[in-house]
Amino acid sequence: MFFDPNGAGSGLPHSPIKALVAPRPIGWISTLSPDGVANLAPYSFFNLVADSPTQVMFATTGHKDSFYNATARGEFVWNLVTADLTDAMNRSSASVDRSVDEFALAGLTKAPSRTVAPPRVAEAKAAFECVVDQFIPLRSSVPGQLNTLVLGTVNGVYIDDDLITDGLFDTSRAQPLARLGYMDYSTVEKTFTLQRPK
Repeated sequence: MFFDPNGAGSGLPHSPIKALVAPRPIGWISTLSPDGVANLAPYSFFNLVADSPTQVMFATTGHKDSFYNATARGEFVWNLVTADLTDAMNRSSASVDRSVDEFALAGLTKAPSRTVAPPRVAEAKAAFECVVDQFIPLRSSVPGQLNTLVLGTVNGVYIDDDLITDGLFDTSRAQPLARLGYMDYSTVEKTFTLQRPK
């Protein structure tokens, strides 16, 4: 089949786009509001985008609390979602009032960051402390909906020591959770090594 994703669509019950670009790492973004309320929200439009300096991005479709807080403070933390944190991650995705602390809502513990004000998720096996570099406006085909890409430089990295094996982060043991299409998720349970040709 062939279809125009920006036109009439696929004719399928649901768009297959997100199922095709999968698995996607989850950007579990923690921020602080200007008045100090912690916010935690998962983003499936998230990824590592550069080295030297290390940079990550998350994109928001419609401006949400994470965007407003990152705009106001210029900081955010990415927290690794692993299989054991699936339910907490899902609870943190609820649309609630800005005054609600999603850490409490999800039953999670705040841990202080070292280089930024927003806390990290204490239960997360890894976290990146980030300073915002750029907000890049994106086109929107929905009237009144603003889309923005947030780029941040990673200033600090936390890793649970128990997941370092022979000097390497043990991805399969950590079991990161990934977003697929529709309401589907997956975990990384098996890895293999492949050397690049010379």
